Amino acid sequence: MDQAGLSPLHATGITVFQINVGKLCNQTCRHCHVDAGPDRRESMSRDTADLCLKALAQTDIPTVDITGGAPELNPHFRRLVEQATALGRHVMDRCNLSVLLLPSQADLVEFLARHRVEIVASLPYYQPSQTDAQRGEGVFEKSVKALQLLNRFGYGADGSGLALNLVYNPVGAFLPPKQDMIEAQFKRELERRHGIRFTRLYTITNMPISRFLEFLIESGNYEGYMERLANAFNPAAAGRVMCRSTLSVGWDGTLYDCDFNQMLDLPVTQGVPRHIRDFDAAKLHHRRIVTGNHCYGCTAGSGSSCGGAVT
Repeated sequence: MDQAGLSPLHATGITVFQINVGKLCNQTCRHCHVDAGPDRRESMSRDTADLCLKALAQTDIPTVDITGGAPELNPHFRRLVEQATALGRHVMDRCNLSVLLLPSQADLVEFLARHRVEIVASLPYYQPSQTDAQRGEGVFEKSVKALQLLNRFGYGADGSGLALNLVYNPVGAFLPPKQDMIEAQFKRELERRHGIRFTRLYTITNMPISRFLEFLIESGNYEGYMERLANAFNPAAAGRVMCRSTLSVGWDGTLYDCDFNQMLDLPVTQGVPRHIRDFDAAKLHHRRIVTGNHCYGCTAGSGSSCGGAVT
């Protein structure tokens, strides 16, 4: 970072207000850096959600990125969507797809379409074996049904304005392929096999955190994977890491530079507001970013962010 002229790393502003509403999820995925699952009880309260909306209203931050867990399972998810869109902000929902098929969420797709919410959904591969290996038995079939349902409401259709973006994570201890190459492959195969259309595909590097870290250690791949990430360091990607333009809010209101730092309990640096109740955009806009060895995941190769490759 010194050689790239990027040390110390500072934020360049806030264009994405990311809200992690909790760790409750209807799936238990092997690569999950959040360690989310059906047994988790961490969940954002109504008061904290309202503090997020209050902070948002004080700014012109254009994008609200809602994540989890399965964010839709938080009881205040729809309120966040409604209020954020009422403020004129673009809302993204990081969706695991299978949640759309739960009986309790029967009207969810219609709700998301009505509020023009962008869907960002994980799909490790266009064949069942790789997807189920990473996300659980039968998840691929559920994902296909959910994607077809989204398509019926206009998601992924040209000119609809309803963006449906997929996320590709490698199944093992290696870097993702070139984003444009695998996107073309996914588009061709999903339409041919299932009649599914989507907008973009994002490649995201698996971060050495939580369950994926446990897998790396148990399989004896940790040292090799970290060496692979470090050797692939790309100064251009480092200059465009998402933490420079993102503020991440934890389920309890604690502020972080990114969702990965959140899972490692690394809040924003000392000297700036560290909880949403004390939000001050001017003090947070150019804060120093808290970094660690896991950050090699975002700077390797074409780079990695919540929006895919960065170079």
